[in-house]
Amino acid sequence: MTSQTNALNWFEISVSDIKRAVTFYEAVFGIEMPVQEMMGMQMAYFPSEDMNGKVSGALVQGPMNTPSADGAKIYLNGNPDLANALSKIEAAGGKILMPKTKISDEIGYMAFFTDSEGNTVALHSNN
Repeated sequence: MTSQTNALNWFEISVSDIKRAVTFYEAVFGIEMPVQEMMGMQMAYFPSEDMNGKVSGALVQGPMNTPSADGAKIYLNGNPDLANALSKIEAAGGKILMPKTKISDEIGYMAFFTDSEGNTVALHSNN
């Protein structure tokens, strides 16, 4: 990660009722949020331009996404390969919750970890 790259790649806002959440966010922001099932989750996407380097995100209903006052899931930029950052997490006092996992050929890979403070954080990379 350098000053020339985004520190964030993606964000998720956890929801327990995707339809209710989409109705809320569409009303608040005057947007349309297409809903899709991906990897066993229901996802409603904020507007974006197909992975153009600008940060975007989604509302997500799924097993790794529980609504909480503790905050949204933040995906830190793990390019060029998130395996590099993952290999350092446990030595630095964290714990890997989900290893490097392929999302799709177009989107790349993700992983979840607990940081030294107990926060659940995610990584994303294209490879």
